[in-house]
Amino acid sequence: MPRHVFWKGHLRLSLVTAAVSLTPATTESGKVRFHILNRNTGNRVESIYADSTTHRKVADKNQVKGFAKEDGSYVLLEDEEIDAVGLESTRTIDIQTFVPAGSIDWIWYDRPHFLKPEDKIGAEAFGVIRDSMKANNVAGIARLVIYRREHAVLLEPAGKGIILWTLRYSDEVRESIDTLEPKKKMDAELMSLMQKRIEKNTTEWKPSVAQDTVQKKIKSLLKSKEKGKTKAAKGKEPAARKSGGNVINIMDALKKSLASEKRG
Repeated sequence: MPRHVFWKGHLRLSLVTAAVSLTPATTESGKVRFHILNRNTGNRVESIYADSTTHRKVADKNQVKGFAKEDGSYVLLEDEEIDAVGLESTRTIDIQTFVPAGSIDWIWYDRPHFLKPEDKIGAEAFGVIRDSMKANNVAGIARLVIYRREHAVLLEPAGKGIILWTLRYSDEVRESIDTLEPKKKMDAELMSLMQKRIEKNTTEWKPSVAQDTVQKKIKSLLKSKEKGKTKAAKGKEPAARKSGGNVINIMDALKKSLASEKRG
């Protein structure tokens, strides 16, 4: 699948600069997407911008962005005014800081992108920046305007390229909650049994594990309906959960699980 380049600019570290391009590392192109139709005519339903009072359609040229104030009025901003803010990070990834590799917790990671040099002239400079970070076991921190906002970004050397992660904003990440009592000691036998259970089920990572089985079933359903072989089936009601009963003993459950696997 060809990669869609959606940003071009420069990567800079001190006086070393390289022309680079950015490509999203993930895609949703394989996802089933539906249109909303008029059941009576079979025609697609359009989504339009309409005046909330007159209910009349508003032409593109008359649409403007507005920021709501406390008194209910709006501050209007034209697209040209927003673009004219002119942050340098719009077209330059200027690495100013480094952090030890792996020191940023996973919860801060947002979207991954592939960063690569755009020409042979910049390839050498790009390689120097990448290999220097790799040799020092660090990742770079910079700022970049993408998705119409400025983001802090993390640059990690990866093979012959660099993975650029947008990082979540500080007001988006909640404080972690420690659900265990700090001074409580775990039962040694219980820990041993759990470790055996984990070891038995440890395997190599396979991308096929991360499949969307619902999407696969929907695609299968669509193919069947195209051939006229089936009608939409009603979903089954989930089985009622039994209430009451004995509290499950973790130790007994683990022993029973390991014993049944041995017999199997």
